[in-house]
Amino acid sequence: MGYRFAARFNGENNHVHLLVNYPPKVAVARLVNSLKGVSSRRLRQEFPDLARHYYRANKLWSGSYFAGSVGGAPLSVVKQYIEQQNRPA
Repeated sequence: MGYRFAARFNGENNHVHLLVNYPPKVAVARLVNSLKGVSSRRLRQEFPDLARHYYRANKLWSGSYFAGSVGGAPLSVVKQYIEQQNRPA
């Protein structure tokens, strides 16, 4: 399943913020699982030492997530909010 989105990405040590535009027929849970799976594989390939930090749970991301709609807010405000977050360590 491929998603096209203009990414806005930022976060903190224990979470990230993503602004995603995706097809309305796609379930949020399916989108999140896809994003977590692909990003986990790519991060582990690019940073092999991650496996050493997460060997007990053997997973990079937690099973939980929060999704919210920003239909009423101007995208410029949401993008600015995300950009003002700290980059994950």
